Amino acid sequence: MKLILLDRDGVINFDSEDHIKSEEEWRAIPGSLQAIGRLCRAGWRVVIITNQSGLALGKFTVEHLNAIHQKMIAHLSQYGGVIDAIFFCPHGPDAGCGCRKPEPGLFLDAARRLRVSLEGVRYVCDKLNDIKAARAAGATPVLVRTGYGAKTVAAGAPPDIAVHDDLAAFVDALLEDA
Repeated sequence: MKLILLDRDGVINFDSEDHIKSEEEWRAIPGSLQAIGRLCRAGWRVVIITNQSGLALGKFTVEHLNAIHQKMIAHLSQYGGVIDAIFFCPHGPDAGCGCRKPEPGLFLDAARRLRVSLEGVRYVCDKLNDIKAARAAGATPVLVRTGYGAKTVAAGAPPDIAVHDDLAAFVDALLEDA
């Protein structure tokens, strides 16, 4: 199975320091939905792994999160894209859970549910905690400069991490190498 894991905020859609709290606030990064569509048409399965601490902080409800995801899925379908699964951590930063990145719990849950090994599976992300979680689960992190990615690069991202301008540039490189 050809599988790609994606972070959501900062990779697929614009991020916000105050969280994406409603479907009205959700805005796709230019080219990201088209890139996912291209992945799907090329036979890749796409899974999202995302921290959503706004739930624990009372910024939005599960119903709001579902509406955000429904908007994303509807817009994505216009480009032939499909999200096979969305794994999210609803806990706050101080909860001490095993699913909040940088912990690998969401990745391990995804691997178990999908019945796959994550070795060599790429995780496209924008933060150091994402990189740590992916590596702890055996996945291969790929950094994009969108979201917090440019700050992550400037702060000294690990030198062995592939870096792309955005999700579309990553997909271009991936499909060219295929």
